Amino acid sequence: MEISLAAIMSIVALLIVVIISCVNEDLNVGFLGIAFAIIVGGIWGETTAAKVMGYFPTGLFMILVGVTFLFGMAQTNGTMEKLTAYSVRLCKGNTAFMPLIIFVLTTFVTTIGPGNIAGTALMAPVAMAIATRIGMPAFLMTLIVVGAANGAAFSPFAPTGIISNGIIAKMAGGLGITDLSGLAWKIHFNSEIAQGLVNIGGFFILGGWAWIKKQRGETLNIDELAPKPEPFNKHQILTLSMVGILILLVVLPGLPATKALFSKTVLNLLSNVGSIAFMLAGVLMLTGSGDSKAAIKVMPWGVMLMVCGVTVLIEVMDKAGGLNALVKVIGAISTPTTVNAWLGLITGAISAYSSSSGVVMPMFLPMVPGLIKEVGGGNPIAMISSINIGAHLVDTSPLSTLGALCIACAGEHEDKAKLFRNLLIWGLSMSVVGAIVCYVFFGLLNL
Repeated sequence: MEISLAAIMSIVALLIVVIISCVNEDLNVGFLGIAFAIIVGGIWGETTAAKVMGYFPTGLFMILVGVTFLFGMAQTNGTMEKLTAYSVRLCKGNTAFMPLIIFVLTTFVTTIGPGNIAGTALMAPVAMAIATRIGMPAFLMTLIVVGAANGAAFSPFAPTGIISNGIIAKMAGGLGITDLSGLAWKIHFNSEIAQGLVNIGGFFILGGWAWIKKQRGETLNIDELAPKPEPFNKHQILTLSMVGILILLVVLPGLPATKALFSKTVLNLLSNVGSIAFMLAGVLMLTGSGDSKAAIKVMPWGVMLMVCGVTVLIEVMDKAGGLNALVKVIGAISTPTTVNAWLGLITGAISAYSSSSGVVMPMFLPMVPGLIKEVGGGNPIAMISSINIGAHLVDTSPLSTLGALCIACAGEHEDKAKLFRNLLIWGLSMSVVGAIVCYVFFGLLNL
């Protein structure tokens, strides 16, 4: 296999970016990715800097800005906090139901839009306070919270799902994919199943079942654990309405039974989740229901710029032939069935030390069309799911934002060093577990 100098240098540039992302979290590798893309394109790829900068995924960036801005206002005006408090009270003080309540609530909160990082940031303080009160080990509660958040991360309304779907949309034509909405929900469903099986299974096997048996008949004062919050005010009710409208306006135009209800003009306005989010956020701003300055501050700018910057470098690498070279390397050791295991293993190993959505997904998802050709077949949805799930199963590790949030919120009685060690062992082992899960679910069962 002959590789051009441009292809080699593009691979070297990507490897440098990945290594830096693993050893120094303070550097935003999105900016480095753009810098390296300009250098590689200009010196070895005969591409002007202006053209390289034109590879910036403006559409994806705008969708992310719109959705995260809307939910930034929902977060800063207290709507999400009250929604969480009311939901926790559903268990009525029955301690044995707490893990289920926390899992379902975290799944719901993440699915409707804030995403896995914001969902965990919202739920971790509540969940860890509950764990302390009911005598549940923080390790087990972390599996519940992070497993639920990552399982729901690929919701079409959540930032991670938007990143995945945005990258997929660029290569959909080459894969013969026409129903992007249906594909988005399928990938979301695959993530929920895989993450739920692994993390809930781990919860029960590592002490959760024994803990639940001890809780039979045990109750606590729910008013002490989760005091009843003030009723939703008019601005928060409007915010909840906007979130509900967002979900409906994303789902209904994609359904054959309801698509005909929308005129062409309306469909133009509802062309993606980002455009809908901008309009709904505008309503909150004009009615004084949201603080735009506060919302802007809590938006995940670092991750968004990381995704877009790495995407620019991947685009240069693709045109230089570097992406095809990496595809051939993975394809040489894979079959249409085992490729899912390799993708789960490799993405998990890299993601354990790097950004799952900011580095790993933009790097591996564009390889799917080439891998299908290289291995002589395969299910593109299965490969996409293997990449996404492999990259996120390891995020229980304390080296990830999600694991770190849970450690930070754990009760004072917890041995934080032991918790760190246990989560690190669990997180790193997930690269191997992820490979097995991806092989069985997406290789053998072809989900």
